[in-house]
Amino acid sequence: MSSVTTYRVGRPEEFISATRIQESIVAGVEKRALVWLAERTPACISPDQLTILGFISQCLAGVCYALARWNPDALLLGIVCLALNWLGDSMDGTLARVRNRQRPRYGFYVDHVTDTIAAFFLMGGLALSGYVHPGIALGMLVAFLMLSIEAYLATYTLGKFQLSYWKFGPTEIRILLALGNLTLLKHPMIKVFGKKLLLFDLGGAIAIAGMGLMLIVSAIWHTARLYREEKII
Repeated sequence: MSSVTTYRVGRPEEFISATRIQESIVAGVEKRALVWLAERTPACISPDQLTILGFISQCLAGVCYALARWNPDALLLGIVCLALNWLGDSMDGTLARVRNRQRPRYGFYVDHVTDTIAAFFLMGGLALSGYVHPGIALGMLVAFLMLSIEAYLATYTLGKFQLSYWKFGPTEIRILLALGNLTLLKHPMIKVFGKKLLLFDLGGAIAIAGMGLMLIVSAIWHTARLYREEKII
């Protein structure tokens, strides 16, 4: 399923149209659920408040991972934080659109600045948790930030903002993390070719490789497109 929303960035008097593309596995169901929730959200709750909820919740998820080093039950609280992060991070824009109270430049900037800071807290918590090697956590953070930079550059130069890659988006990542938390309570280690590894080390290595491949493919594709569109004869 796919969801395409058009918004504009730049000065109010000279906006540049950009397209927000969401083609993840759960995009269709998620969009309907978010609109349903937004239509029933009390007037006293604003998009900004939801943005703050999403930001704080993701930071707290990182804190939960750090605390899980001493008390594994913190992983369960981390799932709650991930759910609240989904609610705040996914609902803020939907609520603004449903109420026709959009601030495209402000919303785009604030949403992704807070995402960047929150990602640091989340991966920092993982690095301190003992459930993943700090180098793997750092690698995931770097790969995420590099992929984000490519997406923001494509937004500016090509007029499209890619929210998902190969049917995978932020919601799917949260679901995998939540399932991973539950698995860690019983099986923090996994055997691969007879060798014991931390479960999240394996998952993290796969995530790094996946984001790296997405980055390379997207960069090549977008570079080729820009070259064709601005070819000097």
